[in-house]
Amino acid sequence: MSGRAGTHRLSLRHLAERASRDVVLRRRLPVELGGHRVLVTPDASLRFWLPGLYRRDAMFVDRCRELLRPGDAVWDVGADVGLFAYAAAWFSGAQGEVLALEPDPWLAALLRRSAGALPAAFAPIEVSELAVADRSGPSSFAVASRGRATSHLSEVAGSTQSGGSRGTITVQATTLDRLLAKRRAPRLVKIDVEGAELLCLRGAADLLCDARPVLLCEVDAPNRQAIGELLAAAGYQLFDAEAAPAERQPLAEPAWNTLAIPR
Repeated sequence: MSGRAGTHRLSLRHLAERASRDVVLRRRLPVELGGHRVLVTPDASLRFWLPGLYRRDAMFVDRCRELLRPGDAVWDVGADVGLFAYAAAWFSGAQGEVLALEPDPWLAALLRRSAGALPAAFAPIEVSELAVADRSGPSSFAVASRGRATSHLSEVAGSTQSGGSRGTITVQATTLDRLLAKRRAPRLVKIDVEGAELLCLRGAADLLCDARPVLLCEVDAPNRQAIGELLAAAGYQLFDAEAAPAERQPLAEPAWNTLAIPR
């Protein structure tokens, strides 16, 4: 009976995911982030059918509030529908700047529409349709069958939640060091690239050694040892990003959501 019930739930979820494709919804940011309306899509995650943004992403707001000051520059690598970018733009304020990197052109267009309608109290959000890896050039990008939030560079396995691919597109990839050569150094870099985080950090030697931003990085289990070694060699100390500041303890290896702070 339990097996049948589980199969039934999976079938319903599959139908909901199919019905969510290309759907755009208006949702309101929480009052603490200004309360303005933005566009989201359940094609990224089914939770966007429900009101109440940041219910599962309160950590974004908490870390931005803790780490950012007015005027800071922030990079959002793997911006998805922009929840981190909006929080960063609010806390860095009108004098700040946010670079949102999203290789999926459909999500990038949605984010660009929302960002362009935010009032002047927010930092300007520049949306760029770029993937980030360890080299620059055209790259194959797999659009996830389930939710676009789990789409990923084809050369990495991606998340188990992607459910395979509905197709691939060619995107332009760059490195964090190439971005640094052309832009103001960021205070905070958030990285959520569905298994490509090691590639991303391998292309960031100058960023880590010279600019030394704080990192907020989702780390997939197969990458934890290599990323832990890379960040330790660059002089970073690792913490669980989900932990409150008063409860943080240094980690020997990255957590799923890692806060990496330069020593």
